[in-house]
Amino acid sequence: MHNPLDFYKEEKKIFIEETQKLKQQLRINSGLRLLVFLAATLCVYFIFQKPLVLGFSIALLVAIIIFIFLIVKHTNLEYKNDLLNAKIAINTLEIDALNRKYDDLDTGEEFKDSDHFYSNDIDLFGKGSFFQYLNRTTTNDGKIALAELLTSNDLSVIDKKQEAVKELSNKIKWRQNFSALSKVFTNKINTNTLLNWILKYNSKLPSFLTILNKLFSIVSVAIIGLVALKIVSFSLLLLWFFIGLTITGIYFKPIQKLYTNAGNAKEIFKQYYVLLACIEETSFSAAILQEKQKEITSENKKASAIFKEFSKILDAFDQRNNIFFAIFGNGLFLWDVQNAVKTENWIQKYKYTVEKWLETVCFFDMQNSLANFVYNHPQYTFPELSEEKNIIFSESLGHPLLPPKKRIDNNFQIIKEEFFIVTGANMAGKSTFLRTVALSIVMGNCGLPVCASSYKYQPIKLITSMRTSDSLNEDASYFYSELKRLKFIVDATKKENYFIILDEILKGTNSKDKAIGSKKFVEKLNTSKSTGIIATHDVSLCELSKEHATIQNHYFDAEIVDNELFFDYKMKNGVCKNMNASFLLQKMEII
Repeated sequence: MHNPLDFYKEEKKIFIEETQKLKQQLRINSGLRLLVFLAATLCVYFIFQKPLVLGFSIALLVAIIIFIFLIVKHTNLEYKNDLLNAKIAINTLEIDALNRKYDDLDTGEEFKDSDHFYSNDIDLFGKGSFFQYLNRTTTNDGKIALAELLTSNDLSVIDKKQEAVKELSNKIKWRQNFSALSKVFTNKINTNTLLNWILKYNSKLPSFLTILNKLFSIVSVAIIGLVALKIVSFSLLLLWFFIGLTITGIYFKPIQKLYTNAGNAKEIFKQYYVLLACIEETSFSAAILQEKQKEITSENKKASAIFKEFSKILDAFDQRNNIFFAIFGNGLFLWDVQNAVKTENWIQKYKYTVEKWLETVCFFDMQNSLANFVYNHPQYTFPELSEEKNIIFSESLGHPLLPPKKRIDNNFQIIKEEFFIVTGANMAGKSTFLRTVALSIVMGNCGLPVCASSYKYQPIKLITSMRTSDSLNEDASYFYSELKRLKFIVDATKKENYFIILDEILKGTNSKDKAIGSKKFVEKLNTSKSTGIIATHDVSLCELSKEHATIQNHYFDAEIVDNELFFDYKMKNGVCKNMNASFLLQKMEII
């Protein structure tokens, strides 16, 4: 079994050493550029001194070529340095996360939904949530896709999901490189906004401009050559120059609008073409991964090359802000028209395949988080899918967000159409256990391993009621909100089988009414084809086990040892006898 912490520490050390070497290369490159610049300046000085003009002119040309080469090299070195720093940050993050320091990560608070089947109840999103611990996406689309997967209640192809994350978990260097490449680029535009614009975009420029801008450039080069040979006068070139500016001016408005919208997309295409290349250049054996990879390799050209082509077009289009291109580029080569035409042609050609390629990047970004979780938890168990009567059969099942040294695990087995009534003292571990079971179902359905030594289950959808709330602080309002939730659960179980988890139902009414209502509600659930756990402080509900063979009683206990409360957090068969509210009130000197 590998040790992820040791791996991350070693990788971080290697990358830090490489950045030190790169910094040295950057310093040398900067020094060389200064020397070449001084040499070029000296050549210019001697050229004006007349003697050896040809020799110094050649030397100047060589100096300019070397200077350009050094600038390109410097840019490449800075890119490598940014990539290494991104990898250092990635490994630092994983070291902290394994040490349970992940408070600064994205909480996914925006994905909380009180109307969802379970997302608001089981610490799936928010501060200290499973999403915050799991999420390593580097694109906004990837983050949304991860949240959608966790809330999908999707039971399809779980075995293939497992196969995919197992394979990707072993490609750790590829995964880190993918994330680092994405982190080097930053984009602020939402891809949905980009897609809507591209799909709805219709060409605004007349088609003849495609030929005109090429012919105009050819004529410009010819006139410049004729002027240089003194065959025609300079005034002809000047006239042609103003004709070019006039043509550009005629189409200024549509070009400006296109430039603004396309310019917003520039960073997305820069980021996504390197990520597409990363996917294209790797071989996968898992069926889901292969299927997604095929979606970006079905064209004659690679998707990465097509995205790169558009990125280069947008870079060239951006040069219109350079005064040289704005004046001479438009006057002699219709620079704006040329790039606007190229942009429109690209959009019309690829507008219906862009979405598929963006989704592929988003998919691998999302899978990266799942695979990272698998790699970080080699001791976890991939659920074994079962068609037997058991819905869940697990050993040493624990909550993945609790530190291993403090976590208390439980063996848990429940068969189809069976309900557990779980009673227990305050703080004895009932709610944590409910969330442990719920989260294990969500993780299993997503293809993730669960925190258990063994876990066999029949895939089932989850539905919960644990945190009912309302905007008004009145019992009636709260009670009505809870009734709506219970109605939602009943309606859902009429259509499909669910694993139902309830924590203290009918809290918003009096004790006698609550006992009667709770009993009738549990009996109604018991007649459905669903399975579940119901935690309660109302021990009268435990009487139902005498009337129904499919209802069992379990409890979490608390003991007073040396005038202190002691919890073992172990689930036991039977009904809880020891409640601790009175003891706590006395201990805290409230009564």
